[in-house]
Amino acid sequence: MMKWIMTTIAALFLAVAAHAQDAEIEATISNQLEAFKADDFEKAFTYASPNIQTIFRSPARFGQMVTTGFPMVHRPAGVRFLELSDIQGNQFQQVEIEDGQGVFYVLAYKMLRVEDAWRIDGVQILPSREYGA
Repeated sequence: MMKWIMTTIAALFLAVAAHAQDAEIEATISNQLEAFKADDFEKAFTYASPNIQTIFRSPARFGQMVTTGFPMVHRPAGVRFLELSDIQGNQFQQVEIEDGQGVFYVLAYKMLRVEDAWRIDGVQILPSREYGA
């Protein structure tokens, strides 16, 4: 009986920790999307991982990449969080984004834990049979 109680407590602890991680990851992505909507590329840049910041070197360059390469992210009409996956120790958050023309995209956000916060370490547009993106 004691073993069952300990197993249940451990499972509950893991579920709470996983939910907190999910919420932190979703908040990071949501905050960056809100910054993009406001054309606040400086703030949006703060949610990018050090790797991404090194590649683009400035919020202006980062903003230019987003507006030209990921216009659905710059001005999303709708956002829905899908599954969070662990692939070989990397966290990938799938997000469904609707653009201003009503076209849906599924994006995979690679997340990186940096000190005490999650940062976005890359985004990939996934093929979607359901929406034809």
